[in-house]
Amino acid sequence: MKSAVLEVQEYVKLQVATAKGVVSRPFYVHDVVEQFDQIGLGSLTVVLLTGFFTGAVLALQTGNTLDQFGARPFVGRLVSASMIKELGPVLTGLMLAGRVGSGIAAELGSMAVTDQINALRALGTDPVRKLVVPRVLAGFFMAPVLTVISDAVGILGGWLIAVYQLRVASSLYWTSITDALYLQDAWMGLIKPFFLGYVIVTIGCHVGLRTKGGTQGVGRATTNAVVAASVAVIAVDFFVTRLLFTLLY
Repeated sequence: MKSAVLEVQEYVKLQVATAKGVVSRPFYVHDVVEQFDQIGLGSLTVVLLTGFFTGAVLALQTGNTLDQFGARPFVGRLVSASMIKELGPVLTGLMLAGRVGSGIAAELGSMAVTDQINALRALGTDPVRKLVVPRVLAGFFMAPVLTVISDAVGILGGWLIAVYQLRVASSLYWTSITDALYLQDAWMGLIKPFFLGYVIVTIGCHVGLRTKGGTQGVGRATTNAVVAASVAVIAVDFFVTRLLFTLLY
């Protein structure tokens, strides 16, 4: 119990230090741009594949179910609502937790066990400003961009299955999407990734900076970061969805 409270305390302290690092100098622009490239462009392939096949399998499964009610033409409505409101943000978050969360924990963990973090402090550089702030900013802003891409590709995957497998007219598919999509749904799908991206990156940074025990410790930290970030994505998704339902609907 004591160790859990200590972890939470250290995590909160890291958030406070990060917030200060964002709004005050020195600000490492080059590191921020580098992290935007690594977290954003580096995760693009896995997000594209996940989004496409999720949309495709969603259309395939729901098409057969909707047939029972004679509602096959509405498959586009179901795919778009599911992808934009829920599956797009959550699956993108889980992919980022696996790729980005583990990468950050391993990278910072390796620096921690080889005393590179202490070396930065000895040189007068704040490790939070240099290492954490760029990653947090990149995760916070790139998660929504990747989610929008995932949504678009998922709807495209659903369209391919609807047209070529389910024999739904292309115009009918797109019409059902535009008729069923409300502004509140788009807002929900766009706001959630900001929270998810922030949680994934901060957990990776926190676990990485507190790594101990040599190379074995780095392995443990990487595993812990992925598990904690994945659980946090599901939990945060629930609470943010609950909040947005209260505010938007």
